[in-house]
Amino acid sequence: MIDVAEEYQRLDVIAVGAHPDDVEIACGGALAKLVKQGYKVGIVDLTDGEPTPKSPSPEVRLEEARKAAQTLGVHQRVTLDLPNRRLFDCFEARVALAKEFRKYRPQVVIGFGDKTPLASPDHWQAMQITDAAVFYARLTKWDDYFAGLPVHTISAQLYFRLAFEPQTLAGFPSHFTVDISDTLETKIASIQCYETQFPAEKAYVFDRIRGAAMLAGAASGFQAGEVFVSARPIGTTDLMKTALPLR
Repeated sequence: MIDVAEEYQRLDVIAVGAHPDDVEIACGGALAKLVKQGYKVGIVDLTDGEPTPKSPSPEVRLEEARKAAQTLGVHQRVTLDLPNRRLFDCFEARVALAKEFRKYRPQVVIGFGDKTPLASPDHWQAMQITDAAVFYARLTKWDDYFAGLPVHTISAQLYFRLAFEPQTLAGFPSHFTVDISDTLETKIASIQCYETQFPAEKAYVFDRIRGAAMLAGAASGFQAGEVFVSARPIGTTDLMKTALPLR
């Protein structure tokens, strides 16, 4: 059995995207805030996002992803070797992601929570892969598929939405908003690292992302926010602290 504690830094949170820039757009502000709060944060991109129209090579996109991760302050970024534009939920993809969960042992996993109409179908496949990988990470008596990596149980799974999508996700019991007032500009700066994806003619995207964050935050009394969904109802032991507006 591999001693993962010696080989891999334990992370508190892993956010999973289909492509480099998904996570930054969806929850970059929350990840930057978690880093500021002292948590260990990681990102797993299921594909390298290539080819795309204005990127000359996968190496360029990966360097953009590295700079974006550095901007957010995340501690680990992993890019899996799954195919962009042809990403499908399959056994091999599930195992590949579950291996990363077993290596880095997060308490919380965050990923896509729904289809994204008119955007990449890879996003929906990423949700299904992530759901399965959270389950596969804890399964015993399956060592042949996991190269000696020990089992790991993830305590909580959350879903994000892209900044351009509706504020809520249907069918889930618990929506909540993270205050990113102090990390909104860090989020924007991380997205700006993707120069091949957001050239000058697409600068309007940053205004849309900023506006979406301000709208999400205003509903909860924040200057800016990001909305998340819990796969299970969220409970509290202090009704007053939970119900009263944060100051």
